[in-house]
Amino acid sequence: MKITILAVGKVKEKFYVQAIAEYAKRLSRYCRLEIIEVADEKTPDGAGEGAVKKIKEREGERLLAHVKDGMYLIALAIDGKEQSSQELAGRISGLALRGESHLAFVIGGSLGLSDQVLAEARERWSFSRLTFPHQLMRVILLEQIYRGFRIINGEPYHK
Repeated sequence: MKITILAVGKVKEKFYVQAIAEYAKRLSRYCRLEIIEVADEKTPDGAGEGAVKKIKEREGERLLAHVKDGMYLIALAIDGKEQSSQELAGRISGLALRGESHLAFVIGGSLGLSDQVLAEARERWSFSRLTFPHQLMRVILLEQIYRGFRIINGEPYHK
């Protein structure tokens, strides 16, 4: 299976970079992992609704430029479906059994994802109703994918 993470912005903090590298290493036993970062747009203070929409559209176009045929696109969105780690593992396993061999997870920037990206996604997942920094969300996503593969393979994991 191949997993692609499409994300807006660069990870700058060393501790996030290290955590991402650690989970990428752990995941190499289970899948091929690719992380694609696209440039984020600067959001001016007090940006109005129109400016916010334009920023999300520009970032969305950059993300969608990396979407390829055969990718099963999953958007991470606050209004997405919440699930337990076991349910997430079951979903990944179920998609693989259905022949979906390339899962692509999309993480938006600080303003979220554009309507166009959300429309292209086959599913929307939420990890919480809380808002997380998009850099931290990469770590959380990778950890949960890793945990999911451990569950799928009947390997021990911390509950």
